[in-house]
Amino acid sequence: MKKIVSLVLASALSLSLCACGASGGSTDGSGGALTLNVYNWGEYISDGSEGSYDTVREFEKWYQETYGQRLRVNYDTYASNEDMYAKLSAGAVSYDVVIPSDYMIARMAEEGMLLELDFNNIPNYGNIDDSFKGLYYDRENKYTVPYAYGIVGVIWNANEVDPADAQGWDLLWNDKYSGRILSFNNSRDAFGTAMYKLGLDVNTTDKADWDAAHDALMAQRPLLYGQVMDEIFNLMESGEAAVGAYYAGDYFTMLDNQAGNVDLRFYYPEPTNYYVDAMCIPTCCQHKELAECFINFMLDRDAAVANAEYTCYASPNRVVFTDAEYIEELGEEAMEILYPGISDFAAEYNKYAYQNLSNEMLDYLNSLWETVKIN
Repeated sequence: MKKIVSLVLASALSLSLCACGASGGSTDGSGGALTLNVYNWGEYISDGSEGSYDTVREFEKWYQETYGQRLRVNYDTYASNEDMYAKLSAGAVSYDVVIPSDYMIARMAEEGMLLELDFNNIPNYGNIDDSFKGLYYDRENKYTVPYAYGIVGVIWNANEVDPADAQGWDLLWNDKYSGRILSFNNSRDAFGTAMYKLGLDVNTTDKADWDAAHDALMAQRPLLYGQVMDEIFNLMESGEAAVGAYYAGDYFTMLDNQAGNVDLRFYYPEPTNYYVDAMCIPTCCQHKELAECFINFMLDRDAAVANAEYTCYASPNRVVFTDAEYIEELGEEAMEILYPGISDFAAEYNKYAYQNLSNEMLDYLNSLWETVKIN
Protein backbone atom coordinates (compact mmCIF):
# COMPACT_ATOMS: atom_id res chain seq x y z
CA MET A 1 0.00 0.00 0.00
CA LYS A 2 1.09 3.56 -0.52
CA LYS A 3 4.05 4.59 1.63
CA ILE A 4 3.87 1.50 3.84
CA VAL A 5 4.94 -1.22 1.44
CA SER A 6 8.68 -1.74 1.01
CA LEU A 7 9.93 -3.63 -2.01
CA VAL A 8 13.29 -5.36 -1.90
CA LEU A 9 14.94 -4.46 -5.18
CA ALA A 10 16.35 -7.42 -7.04
CA SER A 11 20.05 -7.28 -7.86
CA ALA A 12 19.26 -6.86 -11.53
CA LEU A 13 16.10 -5.58 -13.15
CA SER A 14 14.32 -7.91 -15.52
CA LEU A 15 13.79 -4.98 -17.85
CA SER A 16 13.29 -5.59 -21.53
CA LEU A 17 15.71 -3.10 -23.01
CA CYS A 18 14.42 -0.36 -25.22
CA ALA A 19 16.57 0.78 -28.07
CA CYS A 20 17.07 4.37 -27.06
CA GLY A 21 20.60 4.33 -25.70
CA ALA A 22 22.49 7.46 -24.73
CA SER A 23 21.43 9.15 -27.96
CA GLY A 24 17.93 9.59 -26.54
CA GLY A 25 18.66 13.01 -25.05
CA SER A 26 21.15 15.83 -24.90
CA THR A 27 23.36 17.00 -22.10
CA ASP A 28 22.13 19.87 -19.99
CA GLY A 29 25.46 21.39 -19.09
CA SER A 30 25.58 19.80 -15.63
CA GLY A 31 28.66 17.64 -15.92
CA GLY A 32 27.55 15.85 -19.07
CA ALA A 33 24.37 14.33 -17.59
CA LEU A 34 21.26 13.86 -19.71
CA THR A 35 18.07 15.45 -18.42
CA LEU A 36 14.54 14.02 -18.65
CA ASN A 37 11.60 16.20 -17.60
CA VAL A 38 8.58 14.33 -16.22
CA TYR A 39 5.24 15.94 -15.24
CA ASN A 40 2.84 13.82 -13.19
CA TRP A 41 0.06 13.99 -10.64
CA GLY A 42 1.11 14.49 -7.03
CA GLU A 43 1.56 11.32 -4.95
CA TYR A 44 1.46 9.20 -8.12
CA ILE A 45 4.77 7.33 -8.18
CA SER A 46 6.71 5.23 -5.70
CA ASP A 47 9.25 7.74 -4.40
CA GLY A 48 11.46 5.90 -1.91
CA SER A 49 9.72 7.25 1.19
CA GLU A 50 9.55 4.89 4.16
CA GLY A 51 11.68 2.31 2.39
CA SER A 52 9.61 2.07 -0.78
CA TYR A 53 11.10 1.59 -4.22
CA ASP A 54 12.36 4.91 -5.60
CA THR A 55 11.24 4.71 -9.23
CA VAL A 56 12.99 7.83 -10.49
CA ARG A 57 16.30 7.06 -8.79
CA GLU A 58 16.19 3.44 -9.96
CA PHE A 59 15.62 4.57 -13.55
CA GLU A 60 18.58 6.94 -13.33
CA LYS A 61 20.71 4.14 -11.88
CA TRP A 62 19.56 1.58 -14.44
CA TYR A 63 20.15 3.96 -17.34
CA GLN A 64 23.72 4.74 -16.31
CA GLU A 65 24.53 1.07 -15.71
CA THR A 66 23.01 0.07 -19.06
CA TYR A 67 24.28 2.87 -21.30
CA GLY A 68 27.22 4.32 -19.40
CA GLN A 69 25.64 7.77 -19.42
CA ARG A 70 24.59 9.75 -16.36
CA LEU A 71 20.96 10.83 -16.27
CA ARG A 72 19.01 13.28 -14.15
CA VAL A 73 15.20 13.21 -14.01
CA ASN A 74 13.45 16.46 -13.20
CA TYR A 75 10.15 15.32 -11.71
CA ASP A 76 7.37 17.92 -11.26
CA THR A 77 3.75 17.46 -10.19
CA TYR A 78 0.34 19.02 -10.84
CA ALA A 79 -2.98 18.88 -9.01
CA SER A 80 -5.41 18.55 -11.91
CA ASN A 81 -5.62 17.85 -15.64
CA GLU A 82 -6.68 21.42 -16.17
CA ASP A 83 -3.58 22.80 -14.42
CA MET A 84 -1.32 20.58 -16.52
CA TYR A 85 -3.08 21.54 -19.75
CA ALA A 86 -2.92 25.28 -18.97
CA LYS A 87 0.85 25.17 -18.49
CA LEU A 88 1.58 23.07 -21.56
CA SER A 89 -0.78 24.94 -23.86
CA ALA A 90 0.71 28.27 -22.79
CA GLY A 91 4.12 27.07 -23.92
CA ALA A 92 5.62 28.15 -20.61
CA VAL A 93 7.11 24.73 -19.79
CA SER A 94 8.79 21.86 -21.57
CA TYR A 95 8.27 18.25 -20.49
CA ASP A 96 9.23 14.92 -22.03
CA VAL A 97 6.61 12.71 -20.33
CA VAL A 98 3.17 13.66 -18.99
CA ILE A 99 0.46 11.44 -17.48
CA PRO A 100 -2.98 13.02 -18.08
CA SER A 101 -6.42 11.48 -17.80
CA ASP A 102 -8.31 10.13 -20.78
CA TYR A 103 -10.56 13.10 -21.60
CA MET A 104 -7.61 15.46 -21.43
CA ILE A 105 -5.53 13.15 -23.61
CA ALA A 106 -8.27 13.28 -26.26
CA ARG A 107 -8.27 17.06 -26.13
CA MET A 108 -4.48 17.29 -26.35
CA ALA A 109 -4.35 14.85 -29.27
CA GLU A 110 -7.06 16.77 -31.11
CA GLU A 111 -5.14 20.01 -30.62
CA GLY A 112 -1.87 18.51 -31.85
CA MET A 113 -0.17 18.59 -28.46
CA LEU A 114 1.03 14.95 -28.44
CA LEU A 115 3.66 13.02 -30.39
CA GLU A 116 3.07 9.55 -31.76
CA LEU A 117 5.00 6.87 -29.88
CA ASP A 118 7.59 4.55 -31.37
CA PHE A 119 6.64 1.23 -29.78
CA ASN A 120 9.92 -0.32 -30.91
CA ASN A 121 11.32 1.62 -27.95
CA ILE A 122 8.56 0.35 -25.64
CA PRO A 123 8.64 -3.48 -25.87
CA ASN A 124 7.04 -3.78 -22.43
CA TYR A 125 3.85 -2.35 -23.94
CA GLY A 126 2.95 -6.01 -24.45
CA ASN A 127 2.31 -6.15 -20.68
CA ILE A 128 -0.75 -3.89 -21.01
CA ASP A 129 -3.99 -5.86 -20.96
CA ASP A 130 -6.02 -5.67 -24.18
CA SER A 131 -9.03 -4.32 -22.23
CA PHE A 132 -7.16 -1.02 -21.98
CA LYS A 133 -6.24 -0.66 -25.64
CA GLY A 134 -8.25 1.00 -28.39
CA LEU A 135 -10.32 3.11 -25.99
CA TYR A 136 -12.00 6.26 -27.27
CA TYR A 137 -9.25 8.69 -26.29
CA ASP A 138 -6.64 6.84 -28.41
CA ARG A 139 -8.48 4.34 -30.60
CA GLU A 140 -5.44 3.57 -32.77
CA ASN A 141 -3.05 3.36 -29.79
CA LYS A 142 -0.80 6.05 -31.26
CA TYR A 143 -0.14 8.37 -28.35
CA THR A 144 -0.53 6.59 -25.05
CA VAL A 145 0.53 3.82 -22.71
CA PRO A 146 -1.98 3.29 -19.86
CA TYR A 147 -0.45 3.89 -16.43
CA ALA A 148 -3.32 3.49 -13.96
CA TYR A 149 -7.10 3.36 -13.92
CA GLY A 150 -9.93 3.53 -11.50
CA ILE A 151 -13.44 4.44 -10.54
CA VAL A 152 -14.73 7.41 -8.54
CA GLY A 153 -16.37 6.48 -5.26
CA VAL A 154 -17.64 8.05 -2.04
CA ILE A 155 -15.56 8.01 1.15
CA TRP A 156 -17.39 8.49 4.43
CA ASN A 157 -16.64 8.43 8.15
CA ALA A 158 -18.76 5.77 9.82
CA ASN A 159 -18.32 7.50 13.19
CA GLU A 160 -20.28 10.48 11.89
CA VAL A 161 -22.41 9.30 8.99
CA ASP A 162 -25.49 7.10 9.38
CA PRO A 163 -24.88 3.94 7.31
CA ALA A 164 -28.45 4.23 6.00
CA ASP A 165 -27.43 7.49 4.32
CA ALA A 166 -24.29 6.03 2.74
CA GLN A 167 -25.59 5.25 -0.70
CA GLY A 168 -25.74 6.92 -4.09
CA TRP A 169 -24.69 10.47 -4.83
CA ASP A 170 -27.34 11.93 -2.54
CA LEU A 171 -24.99 11.68 0.44
CA LEU A 172 -23.00 14.62 -0.96
CA TRP A 173 -26.18 16.71 -0.87
CA ASN A 174 -27.49 15.51 2.52
CA ASP A 175 -28.00 18.54 4.78
CA LYS A 176 -27.57 16.34 7.88
CA TYR A 177 -23.85 16.62 7.20
CA SER A 178 -23.76 20.30 6.34
CA GLY A 179 -20.29 21.77 6.72
CA ARG A 180 -18.71 18.31 6.65
CA ILE A 181 -18.94 17.55 2.90
CA LEU A 182 -16.13 17.89 0.36
CA SER A 183 -16.56 18.46 -3.37
CA PHE A 184 -14.06 18.24 -6.23
CA ASN A 185 -12.16 21.39 -7.06
CA ASN A 186 -12.11 20.80 -10.79
CA SER A 187 -14.91 21.43 -13.22
CA ARG A 188 -15.17 18.02 -14.91
CA ASP A 189 -15.35 15.96 -11.73
CA ALA A 190 -17.55 18.41 -9.87
CA PHE A 191 -20.09 18.59 -12.69
CA GLY A 192 -19.75 14.84 -13.14
CA THR A 193 -20.98 14.15 -9.60
CA ALA A 194 -24.00 16.39 -10.15
CA MET A 195 -24.82 14.85 -13.53
CA TYR A 196 -24.52 11.28 -12.28
CA LYS A 197 -26.81 12.26 -9.38
CA LEU A 198 -29.36 13.70 -11.80
CA GLY A 199 -29.13 10.81 -14.26
CA LEU A 200 -27.68 13.01 -17.01
CA ASP A 201 -25.13 12.17 -19.68
CA VAL A 202 -21.75 13.55 -18.56
CA ASN A 203 -20.83 14.08 -22.22
CA THR A 204 -24.05 15.81 -23.23
CA THR A 205 -24.18 18.59 -25.79
CA ASP A 206 -27.44 19.93 -24.33
CA LYS A 207 -26.75 23.15 -22.43
CA ALA A 208 -29.93 22.65 -20.42
CA ASP A 209 -28.35 19.55 -18.86
CA TRP A 210 -25.25 21.51 -17.89
CA ASP A 211 -27.53 24.20 -16.42
CA ALA A 212 -29.30 21.57 -14.32
CA ALA A 213 -25.96 20.26 -13.02
CA HIS A 214 -24.90 23.83 -12.29
CA ASP A 215 -28.07 24.38 -10.25
CA ALA A 216 -27.36 21.19 -8.29
CA LEU A 217 -23.84 22.36 -7.50
CA MET A 218 -25.16 25.73 -6.39
CA ALA A 219 -27.62 23.98 -4.08
CA GLN A 220 -24.73 21.94 -2.68
CA ARG A 221 -22.51 24.96 -2.00
CA PRO A 222 -23.97 25.91 1.44
CA LEU A 223 -23.42 22.32 2.62
CA LEU A 224 -19.74 22.15 1.75
CA TYR A 225 -16.72 22.28 3.98
CA GLY A 226 -14.82 23.09 0.80
CA GLN A 227 -13.85 22.24 -2.75
CA VAL A 228 -10.62 20.25 -2.71
CA MET A 229 -8.18 18.04 -4.56
CA ASP A 230 -5.19 16.66 -2.65
CA GLU A 231 -6.38 18.47 0.49
CA ILE A 232 -8.98 15.72 0.86
CA PHE A 233 -6.37 13.39 2.34
CA ASN A 234 -5.72 15.38 5.51
CA LEU A 235 -9.34 16.44 5.90
CA MET A 236 -10.75 12.91 5.72
CA GLU A 237 -7.89 11.23 7.59
CA SER A 238 -8.16 13.67 10.50
CA GLY A 239 -11.95 13.55 10.67
CA GLU A 240 -12.23 17.27 9.93
CA ALA A 241 -14.55 16.34 7.06
CA ALA A 242 -16.96 13.41 7.01
CA VAL A 243 -17.91 12.86 3.35
CA GLY A 244 -16.11 13.24 0.04
CA ALA A 245 -16.06 11.80 -3.46
CA TYR A 246 -12.64 10.81 -4.74
CA TYR A 247 -10.67 8.27 -6.71
CA ALA A 248 -10.90 4.71 -5.37
CA GLY A 249 -7.18 4.10 -4.90
CA ASP A 250 -6.85 7.11 -2.62
CA TYR A 251 -9.32 5.61 -0.18
CA PHE A 252 -6.72 3.07 0.89
CA THR A 253 -4.15 5.77 1.47
CA MET A 254 -6.62 7.57 3.72
CA LEU A 255 -7.48 4.30 5.46
CA ASP A 256 -3.82 3.69 6.27
CA ASN A 257 -3.42 7.17 7.74
CA GLN A 258 -6.76 7.75 9.47
CA ALA A 259 -6.78 9.05 13.03
CA GLY A 260 -7.88 6.83 15.89
CA ASN A 261 -11.30 8.47 16.12
CA VAL A 262 -12.00 8.06 12.39
CA ASP A 263 -13.57 5.02 10.71
CA LEU A 264 -13.45 5.52 6.95
CA ARG A 265 -15.62 3.46 4.61
CA PHE A 266 -16.08 3.40 0.84
CA TYR A 267 -18.73 2.61 -1.77
CA TYR A 268 -19.32 3.08 -5.49
CA PRO A 269 -22.43 5.12 -6.32
CA GLU A 270 -24.16 4.18 -9.55
CA PRO A 271 -23.46 5.40 -12.12
CA THR A 272 -19.98 6.81 -11.63
CA ASN A 273 -16.88 7.80 -13.54
CA TYR A 274 -14.45 5.22 -14.93
CA TYR A 275 -11.12 6.70 -15.96
CA VAL A 276 -7.67 5.88 -17.32
CA ASP A 277 -4.49 7.91 -16.83
CA ALA A 278 -1.85 7.26 -19.46
CA MET A 279 1.76 8.14 -20.22
CA CYS A 280 2.20 10.45 -23.22
CA ILE A 281 4.90 12.48 -24.88
CA PRO A 282 3.93 16.13 -25.51
CA THR A 283 5.09 18.02 -28.56
CA CYS A 284 7.29 20.20 -26.35
CA CYS A 285 9.40 17.10 -25.61
CA GLN A 286 13.14 17.57 -26.04
CA HIS A 287 14.23 13.93 -25.68
CA LYS A 288 11.69 11.60 -27.30
CA GLU A 289 13.67 8.34 -27.34
CA LEU A 290 14.72 8.87 -23.75
CA ALA A 291 11.08 9.51 -22.84
CA GLU A 292 10.09 6.23 -24.49
CA CYS A 293 12.84 4.49 -22.56
CA PHE A 294 11.38 5.87 -19.32
CA ILE A 295 7.88 4.72 -20.29
CA ASN A 296 9.23 1.24 -21.02
CA PHE A 297 10.93 1.15 -17.61
CA MET A 298 7.65 2.08 -15.92
CA LEU A 299 6.05 -1.05 -17.43
CA ASP A 300 8.62 -3.47 -16.04
CA ARG A 301 7.60 -5.65 -13.12
CA ASP A 302 9.58 -3.99 -10.31
CA ALA A 303 8.61 -0.44 -11.20
CA ALA A 304 5.02 -1.27 -12.16
CA VAL A 305 4.27 -3.24 -9.00
CA ALA A 306 6.00 -0.68 -6.79
CA ASN A 307 4.01 2.19 -8.32
CA ALA A 308 0.72 0.31 -8.03
CA GLU A 309 1.38 -0.57 -4.39
CA TYR A 310 2.52 2.92 -3.46
CA THR A 311 -0.35 4.78 -5.13
CA CYS A 312 -3.02 2.14 -4.40
CA TYR A 313 -4.40 2.70 -7.90
CA ALA A 314 -5.39 -0.18 -10.15
CA SER A 315 -2.91 -1.10 -12.85
CA PRO A 316 -3.73 -2.07 -16.46
CA ASN A 317 -0.44 -3.98 -16.48
CA ARG A 318 -0.88 -7.77 -16.38
CA VAL A 319 2.42 -8.30 -14.59
CA VAL A 320 0.89 -6.32 -11.71
CA PHE A 321 -2.65 -7.62 -11.27
CA THR A 322 -1.60 -11.25 -11.77
CA ASP A 323 1.39 -11.00 -9.40
CA ALA A 324 0.86 -13.31 -6.40
CA GLU A 325 2.83 -11.13 -3.97
CA TYR A 326 0.94 -8.03 -5.02
CA ILE A 327 -2.44 -9.78 -4.64
CA GLU A 328 -1.51 -11.08 -1.20
CA GLU A 329 -0.22 -7.67 -0.07
CA LEU A 330 -3.36 -5.83 -1.10
CA GLY A 331 -5.78 -8.35 0.35
CA GLU A 332 -9.25 -9.41 -0.72
CA GLU A 333 -11.10 -6.16 0.08
CA ALA A 334 -8.66 -3.98 -1.84
CA MET A 335 -8.63 -6.31 -4.85
CA GLU A 336 -12.42 -6.29 -4.98
CA ILE A 337 -12.54 -2.48 -4.90
CA LEU A 338 -9.64 -1.81 -7.24
CA TYR A 339 -10.25 -4.56 -9.81
CA PRO A 340 -14.01 -5.08 -10.15
CA GLY A 341 -14.14 -7.15 -13.33
CA ILE A 342 -11.20 -6.29 -15.59
CA SER A 343 -12.74 -8.23 -18.46
CA ASP A 344 -15.79 -5.91 -18.34
CA PHE A 345 -13.78 -2.72 -17.95
CA ALA A 346 -14.03 -1.51 -21.55
CA ALA A 347 -17.83 -1.85 -21.61
CA GLU A 348 -18.32 0.07 -18.36
CA TYR A 349 -15.71 2.61 -19.35
CA ASN A 350 -17.40 3.33 -22.66
CA LYS A 351 -20.68 4.02 -20.85
CA TYR A 352 -19.47 6.28 -18.06
CA ALA A 353 -16.07 7.80 -18.88
CA TYR A 354 -15.67 11.51 -19.47
CA GLN A 355 -15.05 12.17 -23.14
CA ASN A 356 -13.56 15.17 -24.85
CA LEU A 357 -16.04 18.03 -25.14
CA SER A 358 -16.20 20.44 -28.05
CA ASN A 359 -14.64 23.85 -27.55
CA GLU A 360 -18.13 25.33 -27.40
CA MET A 361 -19.16 22.99 -24.60
CA LEU A 362 -15.87 23.46 -22.76
CA ASP A 363 -16.34 27.21 -22.85
CA TYR A 364 -19.88 26.83 -21.57
CA LEU A 365 -18.78 24.44 -18.82
CA ASN A 366 -15.99 26.80 -17.75
CA SER A 367 -18.37 29.76 -17.61
CA LEU A 368 -20.73 27.79 -15.37
CA TRP A 369 -17.83 26.62 -13.21
CA GLU A 370 -16.74 30.21 -12.68
CA THR A 371 -20.13 31.08 -11.25
CA VAL A 372 -19.97 28.08 -8.92
CA LYS A 373 -16.52 29.14 -7.72
CA ILE A 374 -17.38 32.81 -7.34
CA ASN A 375 -20.49 32.09 -5.31
